Amino acid sequence: MSTTLAGSRWIKADLRARKGQAVLTVLVVAGIVAALITAATLLEDGTNPWRSLSAQTDGAHVWVYTDDDPDVALGDIDGVTGTTGPYRSAPVTVAQEGKKEPASLRAMPAAPPQVAHPVLAEGRWLDGAQPDGVVVEHSFARSLGLAIGSPFTVIALSGERHTLYVRGIADSADQGFYPEWTPGLAWVLPATLDRVEPMLGRSEWVTGLRLADPDASQVVAQRVVVMLEDKLQRVYTWREVRAAMELDNRLLGTLLALFGVVGMVAAALALANAAGGRVLGQLRDLATLKSMGFTGGQVALLLLVEHGALGLLGVGLGALAGWGATAVVLGTYSAAPMPVLAIVAGTALVVLGAVGVPAWRGARTPPIPAVPASPPRGHLSRLARLGLLVRLPPALILGTRDAFTRRVPAFLTAFGLAVPMMMITIGLGVWATLDNFLSHPEQVGQHASLYVRPGKLESADAKRIAERDRDVRSVYPGTDVNALAPGEARSVRVRAVGTSIDPYPFPVVEGRGYTEPGEAVAGQGLLDLLGVRIGDRVRLTVGGSPLIVRIVGRTVEPDLDGEVLSVGLDSLAAKDSVPPQYYALALRPGADKAEVRARLLAESGESIDVQAAVNPADRLSIIRVVIVALIGVLALIGLANLLTASAIGLRDHAFDLAVLKAMGLTPRQVMATLVTGTGLLVVLGVGAGTAVGASVVVGLIDLQGHTSGVGAGIGRAPSPVTLGVAVVTAVGTALAVALIPARRAARAQVPVTSR
Repeated sequence: MSTTLAGSRWIKADLRARKGQAVLTVLVVAGIVAALITAATLLEDGTNPWRSLSAQTDGAHVWVYTDDDPDVALGDIDGVTGTTGPYRSAPVTVAQEGKKEPASLRAMPAAPPQVAHPVLAEGRWLDGAQPDGVVVEHSFARSLGLAIGSPFTVIALSGERHTLYVRGIADSADQGFYPEWTPGLAWVLPATLDRVEPMLGRSEWVTGLRLADPDASQVVAQRVVVMLEDKLQRVYTWREVRAAMELDNRLLGTLLALFGVVGMVAAALALANAAGGRVLGQLRDLATLKSMGFTGGQVALLLLVEHGALGLLGVGLGALAGWGATAVVLGTYSAAPMPVLAIVAGTALVVLGAVGVPAWRGARTPPIPAVPASPPRGHLSRLARLGLLVRLPPALILGTRDAFTRRVPAFLTAFGLAVPMMMITIGLGVWATLDNFLSHPEQVGQHASLYVRPGKLESADAKRIAERDRDVRSVYPGTDVNALAPGEARSVRVRAVGTSIDPYPFPVVEGRGYTEPGEAVAGQGLLDLLGVRIGDRVRLTVGGSPLIVRIVGRTVEPDLDGEVLSVGLDSLAAKDSVPPQYYALALRPGADKAEVRARLLAESGESIDVQAAVNPADRLSIIRVVIVALIGVLALIGLANLLTASAIGLRDHAFDLAVLKAMGLTPRQVMATLVTGTGLLVVLGVGAGTAVGASVVVGLIDLQGHTSGVGAGIGRAPSPVTLGVAVVTAVGTALAVALIPARRAARAQVPVTSR
């Protein structure tokens, strides 16, 4: 009992003596755990948005779109356990506060179905007593700034306007989130849809199939294609919807996972260095404890409890921080317990392992109170000899010698600084890639800044208005259609923009652009989906008409996981391309697209719809916040390693200070000696980490682009100026931190004692 009480008092006294280092250790571990838990939540299949929404809505696994009521028994297909629909759906344009957005009005009954029933987030479901009510899909409502009771003005294809009112806002697993997945979705009563769009020929019919085995969706979709034949417009499975919903979370989660895993290695090194440094500084105390009757196991337990408790406290705080960060990103928290428990348990084991080795070494301290703890002796290092040859000042030569007095801790310190600096460099590369997207949108397919839809005007009149504007450089007619992929029983997007004579300048990174009818370029996701390469021919079906093209190039395609085929408008059949759905406008350099949009709307008398292109980097802006936060955590890891190195250096040369002063070194020279020893390790670690990070960052970003379907060729390394500023900042900050204890030690009066 007395031994336990004495040990607890000793731990409390030691922690009070190093409050700053203890807090820093806790923050380092907490930051890494928070990053890992957030990454696991964003990456784990069990917590993706589609999975939770599908469970809440009893969602369908296959969605079938036909041009008429599918007069076949789709529910009799083997493996289908339930159906929903068919529901009539009509395209409209939503006019909201000067903006016009494409939408799909879907007729549903007042009694929600058992399969694929939307889940209300606000308000109420449709009611026959309020025929002008509409329920809007959540992400679409958020994009338009809608609330319960807001007017919802829709424009039918005939040009007739109808004002509905938002009765409810609901979540659905029917399609991806708006605007990544267009058009937006809204539900109305069948009678309301008949009033808005009385022409059945302008509608399509939507049927959902729920399966006993979701993995059989591909087989079921193939059966649907055979059964419906020419009636089928397109078909989606739950996999495409899930991929569309989790795109941004997946990219963010991958970045967090990379930072978290590598940061855990750096944190383990920081903990091991900190615990090892404290053990070296406590050798006299440990020897005294053993002489008082403490066994080796009790000493090891004391050290393990002291240093392990700090790490475990960081694990707990990190778990809470991860919960909060995930709630902010997703708007809710539904983390799968097993991955989170695995992260917490794994991190706890890493923490205990990192402090276990120094604790074991401390337990081997002999029970001699006056045990000397002098640093090992040896020959001058090569750097110190080089310093002598070039006649460096004595303080620098002595500091160079001291840097490698203990070679293993010196290596661990440099390596512990190199790993965070490498990850910081990779983070700066991700930042540079996003900046490149913003400053050069044409490299990700955003050559056009505005898109004009005819609206109330004829297509030719809308084109004429666009061409007359002084800031419009080029006008490309375009149409987006859905095509059935061969052997895949699913739909892919075909984007027809420009013509073979005047092609749209897609960012082709491999091969070439299309120059003749029947040629196409494709995103990496489509190449992987169809299992084809550049030069292969592909046969698709667009509205019952075959589309046979030869793929001549690969583009950077950030939309729809890269599953997009781009062709000239003259490659489509006339029924699909005349008239064009929209016109893509490329502006002159320096033109303000907001001003151009305002002029076009004024010129047309608000009769056309003009929308600005959405840069893919805009929806990834949260990554910048994450990079800043993770750089802060990595800087804490580096700071922890630096403080440990400074503490070990001061401890090793505490008795040398008086000798150095007796040799004639001024306090400033003594301080330079101490800072040089630590600063040399800083320069080596920061330089090596920066070099490795700069050499791998482009490859890592391109690998992520390839696996996500966007395609390789998007990665950008940080500019030399950015790297230079980062290195100077890191080294300068490290030297400034090391200067504080060195200055205090150099000015202290240290008596010369026998050693």
